[in-house]
Amino acid sequence: MALRRVALIGARGMLAGMIKSTAPSGCTISEFDLPEFDLTSRAQVMGLIGQGGFNIILNCAAYTNVDGCEADEDQATLVNGIGPQLLAEAALTSGATLLHISTDYVFAGDKSEPYAETDPVGPLTAYGRSKLAGEESILRSGLNDFFIIRTSWLYGPGGNNFVETILRLAAERDELGIVRDQIGSPTFTGDLAAAVYRLLETKDYGFYHFSNAGSCSWFEFAEEIIRQAARRGLLQHQPRMKPLTSEEYPLPARRPAYSVLATDKIGTAIKIEIPHWQDALVRYLELRNRFK
Repeated sequence: MALRRVALIGARGMLAGMIKSTAPSGCTISEFDLPEFDLTSRAQVMGLIGQGGFNIILNCAAYTNVDGCEADEDQATLVNGIGPQLLAEAALTSGATLLHISTDYVFAGDKSEPYAETDPVGPLTAYGRSKLAGEESILRSGLNDFFIIRTSWLYGPGGNNFVETILRLAAERDELGIVRDQIGSPTFTGDLAAAVYRLLETKDYGFYHFSNAGSCSWFEFAEEIIRQAARRGLLQHQPRMKPLTSEEYPLPARRPAYSVLATDKIGTAIKIEIPHWQDALVRYLELRNRFK
């Protein structure tokens, strides 16, 4: 598929930044984001996107404040549910391909083995329900040329993420309490962006899962961040690490206990071996240092 003209929705976000910085030659990206562009405005979406002459619509926009969604589910559903519906309409009208980013939070987290694309959904949170509404709206739209990529524990340059939070807290505190009973797979935006472009070269439309290989708890992820950061001289001291249960660290939104995604399907489709999450973290820390 020729990546001639791409409409990048949510262009100021963390993943979108990596999408822009790694765009292949010959790919022209037009950026759309708040405040100039409102994803929930049908007039704007159908006018600017539907009539914009794009052959790819790439949706990185989302209401991603998981706890905030609990208090504002209507707005979350507008952005995460109605927004993708409008983009699907625009794609159907213009003949474009839609690629939409979704989340592991559409699952209940009650499995003990990685979630496949065909596993039953069952979101526990307003955020998960709103993202599932977006997926379902694309399915109902009648659009055939779409990709939906579910991902998990995303981090990368230019955004608030777990890695940066841990590095900041490690510099401020002598002890960090981190949840140990939630298991998932961290995902580096650089690897997800590469997968997005590889997938867009195919016509193997449908649902996909992408995260870095392997799995860990948030506690194990934090330990590895501290270990690698100390090795690179990014920390003046290493704080004590205290494992917590989810009950000891309550939040408004209930997190999935297990949200590891099976990535065999996308690995086969784009013919790559997905990098391990520890390797991805090394590359992220090297990348972020070049911009400090």
